[in-house]
Amino acid sequence: MHKQLRVAAYAVCVRDGRILLARWVARDGSRRWTLPGGGMDHGEDPYATVVREAEEETGYTVEPLALLGVHSNRRARPRRFGGTDFHALRIVYEARVTGGELRHETGGSTDMAAWHPLDAVPALERVGLVDVGLTLWRERPAAGRVTGIPEHPADA
Repeated sequence: MHKQLRVAAYAVCVRDGRILLARWVARDGSRRWTLPGGGMDHGEDPYATVVREAEEETGYTVEPLALLGVHSNRRARPRRFGGTDFHALRIVYEARVTGGELRHETGGSTDMAAWHPLDAVPALERVGLVDVGLTLWRERPAAGRVTGIPEHPADA
């Protein structure tokens, strides 16, 4: 089985009782809300990754304020000729918007960005990472780790 590691950095941006989310488009065409962020380029610092990815997906410049935690998700991905043991390592920051204007990404992995009231999040079609990020943001565990939040099998 092929092994694949994906390291990514994400932003939890909350202001005025709302959270900034980007709508991720899966390979099958389904759409679910996620935290702004994404894959780290080789040699890139995670701090720079979250700033770059948030701007690409939302149009905003963000400033990471605190490292909230690290989330690890591992799953098997079936493939035509064998499979992949996929491991996602997500670095989650609290961040604040410092500039830019809200806009949607074109030609990327997301198609929309929007602010959502925190109390409306449970009703959204979303990836498990949103719940991970909000739990880290609310609880601020000393070890920077949360467990027991279910993942959707296709979560990136």
